[in-house]
Amino acid sequence: MTQPSDTSALANEGQPSGLRARIFAPAALQKLLAFASLILLLAFFSFASPAFMQTVNILGILQATAVNGVLAIACTFVIITGGIDLSVGTLMTFTAVICGVFLTFWHLPMWIGVVAAIGTGAICGTVSGTLTAKMKIPPFIATLGMMLLLKGLSLVVSADKPIYFNDTENFYMISQDSLIGYVLPNLPIPNAVLILFFLAVVSSITLNRTALGRYTFALGSNEEAVRLSGVNVDRWKIAIYGLAGAICGVAGLLIASRLNSAQPALGQGYELEAIAAVVIGGTSLSGGAGTILGTIIGAFIMSVLTNGLRIMSVAQEWQIVVTGLIIILAVYADILRRKKS
Repeated sequence: MTQPSDTSALANEGQPSGLRARIFAPAALQKLLAFASLILLLAFFSFASPAFMQTVNILGILQATAVNGVLAIACTFVIITGGIDLSVGTLMTFTAVICGVFLTFWHLPMWIGVVAAIGTGAICGTVSGTLTAKMKIPPFIATLGMMLLLKGLSLVVSADKPIYFNDTENFYMISQDSLIGYVLPNLPIPNAVLILFFLAVVSSITLNRTALGRYTFALGSNEEAVRLSGVNVDRWKIAIYGLAGAICGVAGLLIASRLNSAQPALGQGYELEAIAAVVIGGTSLSGGAGTILGTIIGAFIMSVLTNGLRIMSVAQEWQIVVTGLIIILAVYADILRRKKS
């Protein structure tokens, strides 16, 4: 199958040649600004509250970022294609519930529960992709319907009750234990953060070094041109949504392990923070441009901001207001960036 001639350029995010041009290109500048914002937030909250830099609080930020960051990685793939996925939060919850069914209700080995969670995520993502690619339902509507469907199924499957993993030995280790801590006791980085970074590296390689990644950028840049080149656009789009769903399954495992339970009413609202992290990190909502590194920086910004406001005893309703303002500003920055480019 002939590959579109412009996909290699898209894989490099359209950056102009030359060191100076690469540094000051809109996408690179967005990542630099996002990283600078993260540093400023850390400095501000450290000065505002001595409790912010305490080890327990830092570990809490890392744990929160692990879940949101994994969801944001899933959103990155979809948004680069020019789509959107509003179901990532409830899909995360549904995969956690399915894992609970396999491990707690059916008492199967833990590795089967892990595979079931990731596989369920991949199947649900594939369904969303099929609705978008084959049935031509707009991604916003398709994933909105999937979000509500999965929310209801989580309540039905769990009988509207939390599923606890108390009888599953070592399940907590997926998220809360620290492999590094056994070697370096003074650096107890939770496994959830290690999984986030590992997934980020694998996802970055997938985006920039594989056919799936090249077609992800190509679909977001000019889907019709890719279709006219003889590429099976529907197949690739379904594969991308399926991959995003599998990544949501990983997030489901992380949050279930962190809480030691599958909470069927949890999940809705996570998609907003994930999308915000993606946009803050420089991924364009119009598709065709984005990086995993930028998404990770955006996820840390969201976690640090939420945690810092909580440490400063800012009311939760105002925390929501701030999150909404950040999403608006991030989208406006994306609009300005596209105009300049």
